[in-house]
Amino acid sequence: MLVDVSQGVPLALLVLRAVTGIVFFSSGKSDLQKPEERGKSLGFSSGATRLLGAMEVIAAISIVLGIFAQVGAAIIMVVTLGAMHRKIFVWHKHFYEKEAYGWHYDLLFFAIAFVILCTGGGSWVIL
Repeated sequence: MLVDVSQGVPLALLVLRAVTGIVFFSSGKSDLQKPEERGKSLGFSSGATRLLGAMEVIAAISIVLGIFAQVGAAIIMVVTLGAMHRKIFVWHKHFYEKEAYGWHYDLLFFAIAFVILCTGGGSWVIL
């Protein structure tokens, strides 16, 4: 007999939002604090890197706090699509890479953001 785990869904979505928010807040913070260094590694100008960082930080806060979590998730989806495009078509990276990041990581976060978008972030959200 299977156990009814539906009672755990709100907590599971909260944990998913928290982990996603931590990852993207950290990344965005690095982009904002070191835009020249990060921009160089990404092939972006410092201004574009600041914009990317701001988008990541805003989306992370939105997702973690559950304030317009779907908007934050949509932003993360755009960011991850951009990252996958760059890795596949500009840097010619494979799904997995031995010496550098492949695009599997970005695809995973795209899927996570899609779940948040489709569920509204769960029942434990503010707006």
